[in-house]
Amino acid sequence: MKHRNMIKVIFSLLCCLPGIVWAGSTLDGVRQRGEVRCGVSSGVAGFSALGEDGQWHGLDVDVCRAVAAAVLGDANKVRYTPLSSQQRFAALQARQIDILSRNTTWTLSRDAGLGIVFTGITYFDGQGVLVPKSFHLKSARQLNGAEICVQSGTTNEKNLATFLKANRIKAKAIVYDNFEAAYKAFFSGRCQAFSTDVSALIGLKTKQALHPDDYEVLPEVFSKEPLGPAVLDGDTAWFLTVRWVVFAMIEAEELGVGQANLQTMLNSDNPAVARLLGQSEDLGKPLGLPKNWVQQILKQVGNYGEVFDRNLGAHSPLGLKRGLNDLWTRGGLMYAPPLR
Repeated sequence: MKHRNMIKVIFSLLCCLPGIVWAGSTLDGVRQRGEVRCGVSSGVAGFSALGEDGQWHGLDVDVCRAVAAAVLGDANKVRYTPLSSQQRFAALQARQIDILSRNTTWTLSRDAGLGIVFTGITYFDGQGVLVPKSFHLKSARQLNGAEICVQSGTTNEKNLATFLKANRIKAKAIVYDNFEAAYKAFFSGRCQAFSTDVSALIGLKTKQALHPDDYEVLPEVFSKEPLGPAVLDGDTAWFLTVRWVVFAMIEAEELGVGQANLQTMLNSDNPAVARLLGQSEDLGKPLGLPKNWVQQILKQVGNYGEVFDRNLGAHSPLGLKRGLNDLWTRGGLMYAPPLR
């Protein structure tokens, strides 16, 4: 008995060490460590980037913060790991991270062929092309003879090749291993155009160009890029946790409850609001979460609309319109299954 108890103690200590990979349930592992390990980009404005305050900011970052708030009661209990496009899936497969929340496109080959699963869509995007205004281009179909910078190991590389071939455009893709190298090559004049997701192009134009008004995004959007968090396949409890955290943020916006009015809405006589906030039914129990898990998300992070606005929308330097990322009640695609 004494020997058995000693083994249990040693095992518990090992699971707490940062270098040890947790082999059991991810949800249990997160609780054991007291933190969510979040894989993010090395810097994409509006999604995941280090701010001047030394803290990570962005839509993808806030997804991880919301999960930490729901599971641990503290949105700050997140460890961020910046990953390149080539590193991101291997890091998740090796259980070095708990969530890949890194402007990653949901595709069949990724969802079915890498041992990972996407939990939902947090941003509907599409690929485009950024060029200097001095070229006086009206369309990406006028890129004959151009060299176009693009990042390797991404859907952007394949999409660009498909677009050029389908439209018989004789342009050359110049491929770079990482995002920073690719956009720096473009801004230094190595390439005449840069191609990636439109949201990232606007972020680059706003944040990285010395003279933002000297650049424009051409009108064509030539791919579907549904972006969202992914987790390791086979861990149903963790998959459901991350999925319903995102849905709860969307549902909260639809019901008009968020960080700004949470205290007031705790007294709402709307049955759907009372249920969402754990004032009546316990929606946390099926997920193994506290009854007030949605309250914690909204109090510490906010609903989907609040997160969008401060990172990408009207209250951010990017100033992106909601568009497809608006609620379904306002003509967008953001829609959460019923939380009941």
